[in-house]
Amino acid sequence: MKTPGKISSFRNRSFDFLSTLSQTDFRFYLLKCVLGASLCYGLYVLLPGKQLQWSIISILLVLAPDHHDSVKLAVDRIKANMIGAGIGLVTYLVRSPDLFSLWVSILLTVLFCTFIRLGNASRSALAALIIVLIQEKERGDWVTGLERMVSVAVGCLAALLLTFAFSPVIAAIDRKRSGREDGPKDGDVSE
Repeated sequence: MKTPGKISSFRNRSFDFLSTLSQTDFRFYLLKCVLGASLCYGLYVLLPGKQLQWSIISILLVLAPDHHDSVKLAVDRIKANMIGAGIGLVTYLVRSPDLFSLWVSILLTVLFCTFIRLGNASRSALAALIIVLIQEKERGDWVTGLERMVSVAVGCLAALLLTFAFSPVIAAIDRKRSGREDGPKDGDVSE
């Protein structure tokens, strides 16, 4: 039996969910995710055997649901992805992947991301690290690691392009909503 507190909590979550669905940023985020995944999937189909399936994960990790600072977030996540992918490739070239090399790679990735102040973007770095480092036994070689690193970069680039493409549209909608569609009105004083 549901208690009044649980029902109230469910109603609050439902209201928050419906409120989120009505937000322009969120709807554009959904559209960017679908378009980005479609683009990367198309590349994966057009270039079979080139490890481009990993670009789908990369693009979805880089895209940000919130328009505010979306370009900065995308750039930070791209840096993180390249750090993780690079450390994964170097680790693969230096030492056969095993539990010890996985530990060292994780530590190096998190420490490097922390040193250059990427914050939460380090999670994207760890995903890219695993994409490049962990490979199937039947085909595991440095070329596969390089292809996966390129795949991560393709997903990052596609996410950045989508972010740049949608930013002016979302900004125009925001200006229109706030009544500033054409910039300052006559008589407005700029500081």
